[in-house]
Amino acid sequence: MPTAEAIHPGSVFAEPSKLSTLHLLTLTPFYPSETSEVNGCFVAESLAELSSRGVLSSVIGVDSIYHSRRTSSTLYPAEWVRCPQLPGNFGLAGAGRFLAATLLPRISRLHRHSPIHLIHAHSALPCGHAAAIISQRLNVPFVVTIHGLDVFNSCFENGLAAKWRRKASIRVYREARKLICISRKVKDLVAETLGPTVDAELLYNGTDTSLFVPLNQDEEKRAANPTILVVGNLLAGKGQELVIRAAAQLQNSYPHLRCDFIGEGADRNRFASLALTLGIGDRIRFLGRESRSEVAEAMRQCTVFALPSRYEGLGCVYLEAMACGRPVVACEGQGIGEIIRHGVNGWLIPVDGLNDLTQGLQVLLGDAELRARIGQTARETIVSKFSMSHHAESLLKIYRDAAQ
Repeated sequence: MPTAEAIHPGSVFAEPSKLSTLHLLTLTPFYPSETSEVNGCFVAESLAELSSRGVLSSVIGVDSIYHSRRTSSTLYPAEWVRCPQLPGNFGLAGAGRFLAATLLPRISRLHRHSPIHLIHAHSALPCGHAAAIISQRLNVPFVVTIHGLDVFNSCFENGLAAKWRRKASIRVYREARKLICISRKVKDLVAETLGPTVDAELLYNGTDTSLFVPLNQDEEKRAANPTILVVGNLLAGKGQELVIRAAAQLQNSYPHLRCDFIGEGADRNRFASLALTLGIGDRIRFLGRESRSEVAEAMRQCTVFALPSRYEGLGCVYLEAMACGRPVVACEGQGIGEIIRHGVNGWLIPVDGLNDLTQGLQVLLGDAELRARIGQTARETIVSKFSMSHHAESLLKIYRDAAQ
């Protein structure tokens, strides 16, 4: 295994009374690789920001043995390990034990070479479970970030396997030094089951406000060839079919309207068929996976960003589009609803609210002044509270508290 310095170089940060170095080990299934620089970029960019604050990071990317082997990204180096487990979600409850057995020898060597002060696991299963086992063996505390609303890993299933996953997740959360929740909604879901006995911190994701910046373009020019942009995995739960149906209802009012979809997923063919059935196949473009810079450019260029997701812990793409000064359409009751104020810095609709989505897009596409005002306020919201710098400062405080 590469040394910590080879994986992610750090430096010494200063405290008022002394100099100290925090060596962080990150276990994550979300991280950029050679084949996808956008997967887990929110983790990588956060670590890069922490590096500038003196945190020394070692990163292990975790994937299932049923997926193709990933190789390290040049920009964000990591060691990728494939986790043995029983097939499908059935084996997820016990996968952490297999992962810990795989990782423990190499992490022990790393720990002897450069003592690890804290382990940060992204998700309870399998990374948090493995972190709990390694934590006990090496006497190193660990924290867990909960990234979605499926807090106890039910995987939208019932039955014995779901109960096992829930039980394993609860055990991990109780043993963690701290839980990091990406929205208040996530934190409330944890508290409903675990109560006040678990130390849970609210920490929203951060945004690279130097990459995601507005385009200085007159809103009237955007109206000539309006574009609705959707970014995310092409899955039913993301609500993309609602955008396609809304676009079909708007085609007479906006004959030049186009919808661009960035992302890949199991429902791409179904969405494409829906567009053809509704007679707007020529207006819908499925662009596939794109780079971070391409996503940022698409966000700058679009007229409106829309992702009416039904089940979203927070959603980094909303924050990124807001940072680009674009009006964002999202659903009420999701994590992003804690940040968006309807009609002020974004637009909120009910879950599955097709009529509300259509009406909201009609209003936003037809009112250049409103788009400009919402977009400017959206950018100010991100810059003032949700930049990567804000995120890193808060995360560093959590690390220091947990590592004591």
